[in-house]
Amino acid sequence: MSVFAAPSVVIIGVDLFEPLQFGFFQRGLTVASLAGGLCGLVGVYVVLRSMSYIGHGLSHAVFGGAAISAVLGVSYFLGAGLWGVLAALMIGRVSSRRVIGADAAIGVVTTASFAIGLAIQSRSGSVSRTLDTVLFGNVLGVFPRDVVAVIVVGTVVVVAMIAFRRELTFATFDPEVAAVSGVPVRLIDAMLMVMLSATVLVSVRVIGALLISAMLVLPAATARLTTNSIGRMLWLSPLLGAAFGFVGMYVSWYADVPSGAVITIVGTLAFAVVYLSADVSKRRAITKLDDHAALA
Repeated sequence: MSVFAAPSVVIIGVDLFEPLQFGFFQRGLTVASLAGGLCGLVGVYVVLRSMSYIGHGLSHAVFGGAAISAVLGVSYFLGAGLWGVLAALMIGRVSSRRVIGADAAIGVVTTASFAIGLAIQSRSGSVSRTLDTVLFGNVLGVFPRDVVAVIVVGTVVVVAMIAFRRELTFATFDPEVAAVSGVPVRLIDAMLMVMLSATVLVSVRVIGALLISAMLVLPAATARLTTNSIGRMLWLSPLLGAAFGFVGMYVSWYADVPSGAVITIVGTLAFAVVYLSADVSKRRAITKLDDHAALA
């Protein structure tokens, strides 16, 4: 159903305003951009802490919660949200005891949750299509409540990041010294895990559970190639994430491919370009040093 009569802007035979005539695409574009920015922001600490496997694991845990909530007829955000937060806290608790590594804790907690989701999906045909959206992401699966959810979660995460930036940074780079200095490292870690699970929860509708971990890593990893400053990463990474979501959503419309896949491909291409450019710059810098040495 048409929401408004959009003007026509044609570039290389493509009308850029065509998809904006549809309300579901407007919602998808909004959520993709906001969720991409949110993933980019939280992803800064995911990359700096080498926690990409946790984002991957939490996406699997959220899928299990989504399957259970769909079968029980419970709200997706309530069922999958509680399940994801519980899984995040369990991972943090198990790994903090140092009896087994964090990777093993993730393997135990999240793979079981994902297996439960797959079992439910195979046995419940009525919810299979809904769970496909959670797995792969789809602009058609975005509803007005998803826009509200990503705005609320994004606002809370931004406020928390600003309020606890010093503690988060201290606990990231030197947790032992931070604990001695009075920083509640366990509480900070738990807060980060909850923010991470909430980010995954509100992003899977567009990006998909199977690919959300990539969006937690790609913007921050791309930003990391351009700067050594965490302050710059905290604004550059969300901008890149939002751009990946915006461009990927547009391309997915014309390519008729699931939005999560295209958003991830766009982010990967951007990372590759920045990586190769940085590599070329380093080689040029080395060449200039060699030239100076030869002249000397």
